[in-house]
Amino acid sequence: QVQLVESGGGSVPAGGSLRLSCAASGVTSSRNYMGWFRQGSGKEREGVAAIWTRIGTAYYAESVKGRFTISQDNAKNTLYLQMNSLKPEDTAMYYCATGPGAYLFDPLTYTAWGQGTQVTVSS
Repeated sequence: QVQLVESGGGSVPAGGSLRLSCAASGVTSSRNYMGWFRQGSGKEREGVAAIWTRIGTAYYAESVKGRFTISQDNAKNTLYLQMNSLKPEDTAMYYCATGPGAYLFDPLTYTAWGQGTQVTVSS
């Protein structure tokens, strides 16, 4: 069973940067897509970035394209999300997720979720 632990969240002013990390442990051979999702207060969970771990192809939501970068370190079993030029609307709880049937930004296809890390961007 895959276990995911996020870290790196915090409070930054608009225009600032943060790097989120997601340490994966357990059975990892079933990983396919790994994704970063976020959920703001009163909002639905949305996918912001995903990576097809077998070859490293990355995908981004339009709202973060050009500002966020997803990457993976297979030796460390760690997923990253570099977030630059942060905006107040990026404020949310950020989760990493994966699963054997995971696909792009559809949260229903992800079966393993971390506990989340809070990102707060002030104007």
